[in-house]
Amino acid sequence: MQQQVGSLSIKDWSDDDKPREKLVQKGHRILSDAELIAILIGSGSRDESAVELSKRILASVNNNLNELGKLSIEQLKTFKGIGEAKAVTIAAALEVGRRRRGEDVQKITKIQSSKSVFDLLQPIMGELEHEEFWIIYLNNSNKVLQRAQLSKGGITGTLVDVRLVMKQALELGAVAIILAHNHPSGGLKPSAADKQITQKLKVVGETLDIKVLDHLIITQKEYFSFADEGVL
Repeated sequence: MQQQVGSLSIKDWSDDDKPREKLVQKGHRILSDAELIAILIGSGSRDESAVELSKRILASVNNNLNELGKLSIEQLKTFKGIGEAKAVTIAAALEVGRRRRGEDVQKITKIQSSKSVFDLLQPIMGELEHEEFWIIYLNNSNKVLQRAQLSKGGITGTLVDVRLVMKQALELGAVAIILAHNHPSGGLKPSAADKQITQKLKVVGETLDIKVLDHLIITQKEYFSFADEGVL
């Protein structure tokens, strides 16, 4: 098989290793993550195909696309066969995917379970490397009146202003709120401070007839619900 000097072009691959053709003939859902990335980068090197290169890149992040999306252009360029143009293409494609998830979330207008809260906020805070605290304000039908970032802090924690939470709830006419913050470490166990602020907001809310329905700790793939676990 003839090869282009310096690279192995997709058109020169065997029929079983042509992700572009596979996508056209069988649809995008049948392709593996590595094959989709191979389409983005177009070619590998003299030593490996684009699919093999893509598999190597994915293996470095435990085949996790979310983790791949966190790599910088310079980090992507450390892989042999990935120059700036290919690195930018990968980064741009993953950012488009992240924004698409965010648009899907906009359709969530009513909270029906802790999973609804996770689906609403995970695209916003699930992959952050710093901690953020968010509030969801609800009416008496559990419809979302507003979701708002209350505070943003370092990886060690964030401050919560109880007065600001309740002031906003009263202005919106909310009858219930849901608390949520992320743990960049990936741990789901609530800290003593997490429990303390939950109880503080719950007590203050009761005096104003504003109910704290739940508090979620959100990570990249999972969440902990105070309500579901009976610790609210």
